Amino acid sequence: MLEKAGAKARRGSKTKTRVRVVEDGRARVRPDVLATEEPMEIRLISGERKQTVAVTMRTPGSDFELAAGFLYGEGIVSSRDDIKKISYCVDVDADQQYNIVNVELWPGREYDLRPLERHFYTSSACGVCGKESLDQLELRGCSVIPPGPGVDADVVTSLPEKLREGQGLFDSTGGLHAAALFDAGGNLLALREDVGRHNATDKLVGWALLEGKLPLSEHLVQVSGRSSFEILQKCLTAGVPIVCAISAPSSLAVDVARQFGMTLVGFMRGGRFNVYAGFDRIITQ
Repeated sequence: MLEKAGAKARRGSKTKTRVRVVEDGRARVRPDVLATEEPMEIRLISGERKQTVAVTMRTPGSDFELAAGFLYGEGIVSSRDDIKKISYCVDVDADQQYNIVNVELWPGREYDLRPLERHFYTSSACGVCGKESLDQLELRGCSVIPPGPGVDADVVTSLPEKLREGQGLFDSTGGLHAAALFDAGGNLLALREDVGRHNATDKLVGWALLEGKLPLSEHLVQVSGRSSFEILQKCLTAGVPIVCAISAPSSLAVDVARQFGMTLVGFMRGGRFNVYAGFDRIITQ
């Protein structure tokens, strides 16, 4: 189903540069490494119909997972069986072919593309904009997350350090967010990095979709930074019961968690964290 990229060089997730470092009033030049940020266009192909459905600023890497996760989160595909093939576009200039991803759906199936019409462009900073209300999630048929699993508080406090240890690109660049999947025992199962939190989450969900691991009903997702409506929406569609974030959640993220029975953890500092919704899943002394 997934086509591999060819031998032509594509841009990596890291970009070399040179910077002037000023220390104690003295300046020196040294090499540095930046997190690459480039646009990625997602094109949807269904029979004879082909259209661009989103353009997102992302860090190259796991592009097919990003496209699959985005389409799943928006309700365009419901399983990996909906996807016939994912490939890079080869009919464009060589400099751009790895920035365009074609997602071909099986012909003869009906797909509602109207949810995509309001957010053609997404940014690495804020995610897909223009969400109107929680009612949209209900209209799409998102169900309340069932009870369980119970997770020990010590497991929750261990997640930020495990997330950080798994961020190989962050070690090089210092400029990437991450989303990681853990089991109820705190074992790291998968981790994806990107300049955008929502992109990292899409990559993680896309991985689970393409690997046939959805729903993630017995798992936890840990994200760097804060949790937003977008992060909770993507985790909700993937069936994630517990979402943890290093920083504070937005008010709408808390609303989503409470309305759909999710556990939302934030402000994780050392052995302390806040639970904004779904405290019944956290096992304390």
